[in-house]
Amino acid sequence: MRSRMPSCRVRSAVALATATAAVTTGAGLGASPALADDATVHRYAALGDSYASGAGVPNAADQTCSRSDRNYPALVNSGLTPGRHQDVTCAGATTEDLNSAQFPSVAPQLDALSKDTDLVTLTIGGNDIGFGDIIVRCVSLGLLNPLGSPCKTSYTWTGHDELAATIESTAPKISKALDDIRGRAPHAKILVTGYPAILPDDGSNCPSVVSIAKGDAPWLRDTHKHLNSMIAKQADEHGAVYVDTYSKSVGHDVCKPVGTRWVEPLITNAAAPFHPNAAGEKSMADSVLAAAR
Repeated sequence: MRSRMPSCRVRSAVALATATAAVTTGAGLGASPALADDATVHRYAALGDSYASGAGVPNAADQTCSRSDRNYPALVNSGLTPGRHQDVTCAGATTEDLNSAQFPSVAPQLDALSKDTDLVTLTIGGNDIGFGDIIVRCVSLGLLNPLGSPCKTSYTWTGHDELAATIESTAPKISKALDDIRGRAPHAKILVTGYPAILPDDGSNCPSVVSIAKGDAPWLRDTHKHLNSMIAKQADEHGAVYVDTYSKSVGHDVCKPVGTRWVEPLITNAAAPFHPNAAGEKSMADSVLAAAR
């Protein structure tokens, strides 16, 4: 997420950081070339935020970017064994960090691309809508009014849904990101993921695990789906492949017990809070691999 918190773990924890396979064919800038018939990948680049970097999942391969050696790009790399693999995913990344340095020691993510790149994965957009602030606000307000919808009220008191508007205003940023990727890697197949389920898909909550108010849970679920739908639309319009990681993750949300959940609650050692654990990263990898082949 964009705002920096006291520790790397908490900083990345509140980033949100989506996978139906749909290949759009056609000529021109928006067309996404398919991989060779034998599905051989020669040069793979992974771009994105903390949901792609595997923030908090043991073991850390890069402390600055909270990048795990068991994140989904690492698993995709193992599954495809490309000739060259560059994982530049970084916790807290926004679309801005694709073209500019996120930290002094972290180059713009698009620098990992070249005309020889033939596969790109991208997970981005959650930090652009400020999901870190959303989580902090909703968890805090849920403590004060657990049976109401205090967070939704705080974002809609003007009569307009502020988060819905922010998601729509992020669409041009995703659009530009995809155009920029295509400009750097004109022959690459681009796989754009959404974000897996954090809260139960039925709109319920689990106040003993996370203090999201009863009335806020279904609204947050719908906001999450709106973000994924926007990303999917941009992928489709730019000839990329959208990978739906949400559907497969239903039933593995933060409210489920250890061993079943793929997204961790606030207190955890398995991943950054509200982020995929190792099983969640594997699920994302499986969906990406299915779309890549």
